Amino acid sequence: DCQCEKKGQEVALELLGQLPCIRELLKGDVRAAFDGDPAAKSYEEIVISYPCITAIAVHRIAHELFVREVPLIPRIMSECAHAKTGIDIHPGARIGENFFIDHGTGVVIGETTIIGNNVKIYQGATLGALSFRRDERGRIIKGGKRHPTIEDDVTIYAEATILGDVTIGKGAVIGGNTWIKESVAPGVTVWSSTPELIYRKIKKTQPRTSQT
Repeated sequence: DCQCEKKGQEVALELLGQLPCIRELLKGDVRAAFDGDPAAKSYEEIVISYPCITAIAVHRIAHELFVREVPLIPRIMSECAHAKTGIDIHPGARIGENFFIDHGTGVVIGETTIIGNNVKIYQGATLGALSFRRDERGRIIKGGKRHPTIEDDVTIYAEATILGDVTIGKGAVIGGNTWIKESVAPGVTVWSSTPELIYRKIKKTQPRTSQT
């Protein structure tokens, strides 16, 4: 029963009205990238060449459409950005100010994720769901909070995996290659023990002599 043309016009006008706010948020994201990456030489370099800015910019627009219940288009936008940048952000995720994804390849951010301000994430990190509730017929039950909440000033290093409806407290640091399934208190650093490395020297074989 939706009057699609009328709904489309209303949402388009609302999105246009949000563009100044989105622009200000993206300025903060660019500043966060410049401050967080010692290799960054200028804001222009970040805007033009950093994949995280492409992914975040698309997400911030797609999210406005998602919360206005526009079907399909927000997901198409996020998957196009995913294909181009390697960064997978569901349009339903709520992301605060000054967000920086360093390098970015392989980052996954699920639909019900909430991210606060001044959060930094490195490549390969996953903010995902731990499990899915099912009905009596074994079908997945849609909806509900099933992804992490990341509070302000959190840093998540490469290949960290945070699963389920858990909270990573303000100022916490999640080390690389960690597997988190429980909430982390504010200001706490979590890391995995250093794995044991095994070195084996390859023996050189003697060259064969030709037989006469």
